[in-house]
Amino acid sequence: MIVKTLAIVFKTIDYSESSVIATLFTRSHGVVAVIAKGARKPRSKFSAYLVPGQILEVVFYWKPTRNIQTLSDASYHEKLDLFRSDLEKMALVLTTVELSAQLLHENEVNEPLFELISTFFVWLHDQKNVSRTMFPYIQLRALDKVGIGLQIEQGLETNPAAKGYINIETGTLSNIQEGEQSLLLSENQFQFVIESLIRKKSDIFEKKFKNGELSQLIEYLDRYIRFHVEGVKPRKSDSIFEQILNN
Repeated sequence: MIVKTLAIVFKTIDYSESSVIATLFTRSHGVVAVIAKGARKPRSKFSAYLVPGQILEVVFYWKPTRNIQTLSDASYHEKLDLFRSDLEKMALVLTTVELSAQLLHENEVNEPLFELISTFFVWLHDQKNVSRTMFPYIQLRALDKVGIGLQIEQGLETNPAAKGYINIETGTLSNIQEGEQSLLLSENQFQFVIESLIRKKSDIFEKKFKNGELSQLIEYLDRYIRFHVEGVKPRKSDSIFEQILNN
């Protein structure tokens, strides 16, 4: 069967002397591995497209019995050239891609998550600056799109407490502990999470954190992911992302 769909490039690896295997997050078939034959050749029509974070329109031959499909054609849906040269943006793209891969099973279709990531990448491409606060925001929004988003306790939206808890077992954000795995957030962390879930506006990225608070919040959200998603592996790109932005 021939499939034509939108796709976000997650990663690529060289295969043989001339080909590339690319992992794509497709709108219609979820995460799919494809082989782009001849993609490493200078004149290949695929060489410019298969870059992490690019949003493409692709055509591939789909056989459910195969682990790797054959890429037939590709073209830009959104041409995001700055991801090739801007190290900060590429670092955030890579760690966002790894986060998405953690939350998805192979061939699992999730259009809301696809729309979130593609919209975020287009927006990120046009920003002057990259902030580390963008990543925990994407963590929170992605959790919602895969059905395990944090639920805000009634009343906190209009009258937030100074501090509160992420209750890992119940999936709630509250000012009291619920269950044995409850993580106490600082005032900055707690307010950031609530604002991220409610307001969804870019001025939240200007919020200031004290030393270690932001990294701790990312780790807390990762603990939440590991509890609710089986078989999650650590992201390799996090340390690179943090190092680049700290420098």
